[in-house]
Amino acid sequence: MNSTAIAASKAYTDKTILDGIDLAFGAGSYPMLRTEWLDRLARVMQHLRGDHTLAQLIRFALVGGSSNIAYVLVFMVMSASGPLVANIAGSILSTVIANELHRQLTFRAAGRIAWFTAQWEGGGLALIGLLISTAALAGLEFWAPGLGEIAQASAVIVIMAAVGGMRFLALRGFVF
Repeated sequence: MNSTAIAASKAYTDKTILDGIDLAFGAGSYPMLRTEWLDRLARVMQHLRGDHTLAQLIRFALVGGSSNIAYVLVFMVMSASGPLVANIAGSILSTVIANELHRQLTFRAAGRIAWFTAQWEGGGLALIGLLISTAALAGLEFWAPGLGEIAQASAVIVIMAAVGGMRFLALRGFVF
């Protein structure tokens, strides 16, 4: 067994993880697959911890998903106050969470960028993104009012992906 596999085995000796692997591969049936799987898992985790663009982009997407979950939870809790209040509260809280997670995890800038600076600049970018996506959706409704539901949903996904990509580049290049 190579040194990486040994390190991976030591790093992932948690009984729960190993039991899950045993269930997937059959306990003791495929010890080489288990070691190879742990080795691959260790390499993927090491890759995701890197500071290169792809690792940051993956972490950016994971943070975005997490902040969207926070938005939905706040929206549900605040829905009794009306959808506008719930939307504003969810948007503000999820943006604050996302900005801090980007500062701490995505771009590892906690030592370089103060909390308030990250919130101010990241929040400004989120507001610009909201304005761009709103304008794009309004333009879509104006220029293509007869789009079907699937085409509209596809357009929303493309618009949101483009705005998210621009936000990633702006955060990476100017804020963090």
